[in-house]
Amino acid sequence: MNQDILTGKWKQMRGQVKQWWGKLTDDDLDRIDGTMDKLAGALQERYGWERDQAEREMKKRFDRYDQEMRDPAQR
Repeated sequence: MNQDILTGKWKQMRGQVKQWWGKLTDDDLDRIDGTMDKLAGALQERYGWERDQAEREMKKRFDRYDQEMRDPAQR
């Protein structure tokens, strides 16, 4: 998922993001506002991850989300 897609889908994805990373607060989600860089920073802050780990986690979750949206039978 690229930045433009995340920005466009952010409002519908907020709940899913909150499920994936429960340590993120509503204030965090407001601040992130669909920006990948801000999401990576918030994950680093809340989970104590290095930047590359936060980015790997984001890629894993977003890739799975994209796959489920293309093929709902995999849910």
